[in-house]
Amino acid sequence: MWPPSSLRIVDWNIDRGLRLPAIIDFLKDMNADVLILQEVDINARRTHRLNIAEEIARKLQMNYAFGREFEELTQGSRASPAYHGQATLSRWPISNPRMIRFRKQSNFWQPRWFLPRIKPFQERLGGRIALVTEINVAGSTLITYNLHLESRANDELRLSQLDEVLSDAARYDPHCFAVMAGDLNLNVSKNAAAESLARAEFRNAVKAAPTPTTPSRRLFEAGRSIDWAFVRGPIQTDSGQVHSLIQASDHYPISFNLRRAKSALAYPS
Repeated sequence: MWPPSSLRIVDWNIDRGLRLPAIIDFLKDMNADVLILQEVDINARRTHRLNIAEEIARKLQMNYAFGREFEELTQGSRASPAYHGQATLSRWPISNPRMIRFRKQSNFWQPRWFLPRIKPFQERLGGRIALVTEINVAGSTLITYNLHLESRANDELRLSQLDEVLSDAARYDPHCFAVMAGDLNLNVSKNAAAESLARAEFRNAVKAAPTPTTPSRRLFEAGRSIDWAFVRGPIQTDSGQVHSLIQASDHYPISFNLRRAKSALAYPS
């Protein structure tokens, strides 16, 4: 059995870490065991040249792995490049971090010779990824998939990226403990994504009806439900919540508790 009665998981697109003190305050209050974060800067001008993942890990005394999504051409220099990506943090040891760089990408972010390398154009090198880690929780392995699917594309491209992750997850025994979470940039309750997830035996970790995970952008319009968390294997979730009062990012954090199902005692970890 895991020593704690349950693990607290938080998934959050932190908008580069622009409001880092408020981000850290919320995460400290959550006292989470695992953090799955998207849009995390390293050495970018807009976030004061900080390694945002390292700052959060140091403040919260956690281990972390970072996956580089893009080099941010307007935020660094040749001598001192800036990066942007995903970070997974844990109170438990992290091993075997790796990236899935999706085969299908948008060309929206590619540099163009006629555009100056200044902030409004946000030119980048790289592409969307999933960051995969294995977390050793007192001898049991928890596999985490940290996703950021493309925002500048249609659902067809996003679904192809999601399918790559699900294909990768199929390599693991179905009795393995797995969490998949992130900014999917689509409402998976309304299209083929739900069917793909069900076939892969991933279950929604936040069991309430779909709740907006971004603030409203227009008057009389709700925000978008684009941040999601799913689990697979002999584990149970409860206390799932979208923290819609937290204003430290342009996305709301998601949290839930994860516990090992009683039936899991019959299976090796």
